[in-house]
Amino acid sequence: MKKRSGEPFMPAPDYGRSLRGFGVNLLVSDVARAVAFQTEVLGVELVYQDPDFAVLAHGGAQWMLHADHSYSGHPLLALTGDGAIRGAGAELRLYGIDPDAAEARARARGDPVLAASADKPHGLRECFLADPDGYVWVPGTGISE
Repeated sequence: MKKRSGEPFMPAPDYGRSLRGFGVNLLVSDVARAVAFQTEVLGVELVYQDPDFAVLAHGGAQWMLHADHSYSGHPLLALTGDGAIRGAGAELRLYGIDPDAAEARARARGDPVLAASADKPHGLRECFLADPDGYVWVPGTGISE
């Protein structure tokens, strides 16, 4: 059941028709909590938020969050309950975000740091952070030569 009151930032059919290319939608237990992690720790831009749905952006890319309750009756919900780790095996990578700063903000909030910031052989400095729903975010920047 939807919790939003009032009108969204644009009608859903208009937003749906505006989408192109590749998209990501994350089911989250609490939109506000997920938005707080992504904006405070990762420093991404909030485009829109209500209790059911949010749109965030970084580097020209946008992604969506939908609250579990907004998917009521959808078969995907069966995979997210009972303490399941959401997105297991997927890495959500954000390039151009300082991993050391993101790691420090995550630690200050008490969010799990799965792997501390480090220079990697593939030319990136990155860390691995888990958000409150268990999604793994990897902020990274190119290593200066």
